[in-house]
Amino acid sequence: MRQPVVLVSACSRRIGSHPYHTVQFKYVDAVVQGSRCAPLILPALGDATDFEAVLASAHGILLTGSASNVDPAYYGQDVRDPSLPQDHGRDATTLPLVRAAIQRGIPMLAVCRGFQEVNVALGGTLHQAVQEVPGYMDHREDPAAPLDEQYGPAHAISLAQGGLLARIMEAGVITVNSLHGQGIAQLAPGLAPEAHADDGLIEAFSYPGSEGFLVGVQWHPEWRIEDNADSMKLFRAFGDACRQYEKWAARRVP
Repeated sequence: MRQPVVLVSACSRRIGSHPYHTVQFKYVDAVVQGSRCAPLILPALGDATDFEAVLASAHGILLTGSASNVDPAYYGQDVRDPSLPQDHGRDATTLPLVRAAIQRGIPMLAVCRGFQEVNVALGGTLHQAVQEVPGYMDHREDPAAPLDEQYGPAHAISLAQGGLLARIMEAGVITVNSLHGQGIAQLAPGLAPEAHADDGLIEAFSYPGSEGFLVGVQWHPEWRIEDNADSMKLFRAFGDACRQYEKWAARRVP
């Protein structure tokens, strides 16, 4: 049976002497194992992207996490720490992609950097260093720790009562990993908070006014998805939305 196609956002990176479009295996695996969809990697081409062409073939979009940060110029700030990586090709691809996908009602799941991209694309702002904002805890991982420890359970989050994420998880509180230095400062118009950390930082949102499924999460549910029931629920809900969109899109074809 044909599977829905999910665009998976790539980063631009230089490895050795050559530039690459890159996506980590864990995101592709999560689309396959969790959403039961067909992943299609979207390169970070920026203005060279034919958005009409790629969105015409898409039934869902996964905005991945990344070591890079959204250029703060997009939300009216200067770069606070020039040593942190940026990815201008990705910014120029994903930010317009978000707005175009919402107009078409294409389901979207946004993870970590992707979560921040959606907020910025729709007019929100970010804290560039959450750990330096009074009242917030340090949400970063220990880069010297083994990966299993970096991606291990870090803290609990409270899900908005009656919200979309609470219905998906069938819970009011879940425990998540935490590997981010930036976070939402001002939530973009139209987005609704779906979860908060104990320090009040927004950890998830949805877009109630969107015609399609749109959920953004600050943590990394793609990590070893087969071992995490909450992550499976989230990716399965995303996959179900992609299948619904595929059926709707098929009925529109003359």
